[in-house]
This record gives sequence, C-alpha cells and structure tokens, in this order.
Amino acid sequence: MIRQRTLKSIVTTTGVGLHGGRKVNLVLRPAAPDTGIVFRRVDLDPPVDLPADPYSVVDTRMCSGLQQGAAKVGTVEHLMSALAGLGIDNLYVDVDAEEIPILDGSAGPFVFLLQSAGIEEQKAPKKFMRVKKTVEYREDDKWVRLDPHDGFKLEFSIVFNHPAIDKTGTSVVVDFAEQAYVRDVARARTFGFMQDVEFMRSNGLALGGSLDNAIVMDEYRVLNSDGLRYADEFVKHKVLDAIGDLYLCGHPLLAAYSAHKAGHALNNQILRVLLEDRSAWEIVSFESDKATPPAVARLFQLQLA
Repeated sequence: MIRQRTLKSIVTTTGVGLHGGRKVNLVLRPAAPDTGIVFRRVDLDPPVDLPADPYSVVDTRMCSGLQQGAAKVGTVEHLMSALAGLGIDNLYVDVDAEEIPILDGSAGPFVFLLQSAGIEEQKAPKKFMRVKKTVEYREDDKWVRLDPHDGFKLEFSIVFNHPAIDKTGTSVVVDFAEQAYVRDVARARTFGFMQDVEFMRSNGLALGGSLDNAIVMDEYRVLNSDGLRYADEFVKHKVLDAIGDLYLCGHPLLAAYSAHKAGHALNNQILRVLLEDRSAWEIVSFESDKATPPAVARLFQLQLA
C-alpha cells in the first residue's frame, strides 16, 4: 500500500519574505492522516487556518497567495513544491507573517528542512487525484493542459527573448517515473530582471529580493557570481512552481501536465477547470503492489532520492 506521509518531528526556520521584505518565522508540524496541508497564521489573535485549496488562491502576482477572510499567506509555491516532491500529505505550516520565507529562492532549503525532521509513513492510504480526460486553459498565446497519465509528468516551454535565458534550455520534460525531484528540480531558483525591480518595488513586490535568493539579470547576462545550478535552471524553476501550484488541489496528481508561457495564474485556472468538471477526475488509492501502476511505484521509489 502506498501510504500517506507526514513529518516525524517539528522543524523550524527563519528567513525573509521575498515580496514583503519582513523577517518570517516558520514552523512545520506533523499532522494526522487526511489533514492535508494547512497554513496557520499564528501571529493573529485568534490564529487563522488557511488549508491548501485552489479556490483560496487570490493573488498570483509573482507568487501563489492564499486568503481566508482578512488573513493571507503568500509565496506558498516553493514549500508546496517540496512537499509534493517528497510525498508529504499532512502538515501544519505555522507562519507569523503574510508570506512564507523565500530562503534561497528554490525548494532546496525546504527539502533539507523536511528531511531533517524525518518523514513518517502513516496508517492510511495515500489519495491521488487521477485525471480521467484532457482539460485545457488558454489566454492568448499562453496555455496549460492536463492529460490522463498513470504517473506524474511535466512538460514546459518558456519564451523571454533574453540572451541569458535563450542560450539555456527553454523547454524541458520531467517525468517522475524516471527522474528524482530532489536531484533534478528542487534547486532551481526563481529569477528576475534588474530593469523590473523599480516597478515591482513601487507595487510592493520583491522588497526582500537579492542575489542571495534569486537569479538576477541585467539586459544581457546573469549577475550572480555563482552562475546557474542547472543548464536549464530557468525553465526548471517554472516546473518547480507548477508542481507547487498543482499540489494546492489537496492531492498528488496522476496526470501529464504541459504548458507554454504559463505561470501561477494559469496553473490555478487549470485546477479550477479540472475540479469543475466532475467527470474529468477521480480520487484513487493503491492498497496493494499489484494494483499500483509501475510509473506510480517508480515515482515513490525516487521521491527520496
């Protein structure tokens, strides 16, 4: 049986919010089976819970942000990506600010935190959301699609017309029946352009951004002295974001995701399109090895690689 997972122990970290620029304290706590991923604003009185839910996403400017009433938690996608990549189903995420800390701009530090706490299998079957028929969402030349697939595969292409990006890989296929999240995706960092900084900061964005937590480019080149972590780090980060955005549906997906020039907004829209067509998906569990599709079994062999 493929089981649900949580953490063995509590783990904490402190960092800065990418957009708000504020210090943020983060505590990750184990949760019971079928709890899901629940963000909790512990600085509010009383604390407010914000469960992972695509219909709670209200802000997709440069991140995915959740809201319940007046309470918000932004920039959840990198942590959600790490949780999806390690197969963690149930967790409380205590945070004392409106944003998850950016750390180094990738999911790598979150992977380290989660692995440091230890991952525990629970006495409940993991529940997958299996896509049964193709759904698609388009805006002009941007599009995103989910197709049926007995595993989890992502295909992404980007167009930026920037020399530093164009000379790297601008399209990628990541199939988790063959590749490992920790090795092949988790370390890809967010990126931005110096010429956009003034505009973003005037709109209350990227106030905590720096060369320590993003790939930064001028008109021609990458400014980070350490260069890129992957030859295709830019498009790999888009895959990392998509994994986190899709995990807001509350279950790991069994699907083939493909996208062109998509971002947080389109990722959220495709989940809503999927969920609103009840014939397009089903919740499934695999309670024996014989019933588990080979690609799904391979996915869980590689998750901790």
